[in-house]
Amino acid sequence: MADTRFGCLATAIGSMPQTDPAAACDEVVRYLKSAPAWPQLPNRSFRENMTAQFSEGFPGVTVTADKVLVDRDRALDKPLEALYAAYLEGNADAFPTSIEYAAGLHHFLTLTDLAPVAVKGQITGPVTWGLTATEGSGKGVVYDDVLGDAVAKFLRLKAAWQERALQRLFRRTLVFIDEPSLAAFGSASMSLSRQRVIALLNEVCAGLDGLKGVHCCGNTDWSILMATDIDILSFDAYDYARSLSLYPFEVKNFINSGGAIAWGIVPNTEEALAKETVASLRDRLEEAMAPFTRNGIPIRQMVSQGLLTPSCGLAGLSAAAASQVLKLLAELSSRIRRSYL
Repeated sequence: MADTRFGCLATAIGSMPQTDPAAACDEVVRYLKSAPAWPQLPNRSFRENMTAQFSEGFPGVTVTADKVLVDRDRALDKPLEALYAAYLEGNADAFPTSIEYAAGLHHFLTLTDLAPVAVKGQITGPVTWGLTATEGSGKGVVYDDVLGDAVAKFLRLKAAWQERALQRLFRRTLVFIDEPSLAAFGSASMSLSRQRVIALLNEVCAGLDGLKGVHCCGNTDWSILMATDIDILSFDAYDYARSLSLYPFEVKNFINSGGAIAWGIVPNTEEALAKETVASLRDRLEEAMAPFTRNGIPIRQMVSQGLLTPSCGLAGLSAAAASQVLKLLAELSSRIRRSYL
């Protein structure tokens, strides 16, 4: 693995509540100076919803006011041929993400005077995208024999395009693959096997040269994610710290192999936020790390190979509350780094 010694620097998951990309970027770079993330703005337009945002260019796709649909009755042979040709050639420029779908990204790419350790991007993962983009019967396209294979190849190209764009801003990048739907893994609502999930994620990872992570904001089988080709495991440590502690062997192997954990320790609801301080969040973080330090991973190593994030996206908050999340995150990061590094 590449160097993942971030020392619990603060970064974000992605979404922000603003509709003005400049205002959202201002907040990000104000608080997340060392590892800024471009802001997704779903309140600006449904096109910036996490599925719609990365649908642009998929064969047969239509984005409505509230859905991403793939028309199986349209002539898809030529669009699929073009997708596979771009995939085989590694031609990510054939599948960019335009300003209409990611105003926050495009404004972020214009920023100057940044001096980060890394810049972060994010893309919807193939499981989540493939389950929420549906064809005529209402079934997720990931279950379609032809389109399901195309989903991960398409997102691999979208991720590679984004990474290259970010690398023009700063050479060291992190790209997180967002997979909230993996919280349903093993339930009746998801009939994907462990092997299929790993293969889908690894296909997207293979398009990335820099550091890559997977984020899931619910409970899931964390051993699946740690069996993929990721460098960073990102999870909601505020609400689901115990769920990761059930995988002590896998976490120890992941960390000792150079992997990093992104601890989503600052809550993203206003009710929970009102109860927390930097001191209380530090206690909560150290409690979340404790099962692993008791299992033989030194606390200094856990901190060194860690990032701090909000528990998930911030689009559901007010602008003031989102700012408070980032402020707490930055202060917590500073305090943890002073204590352990």
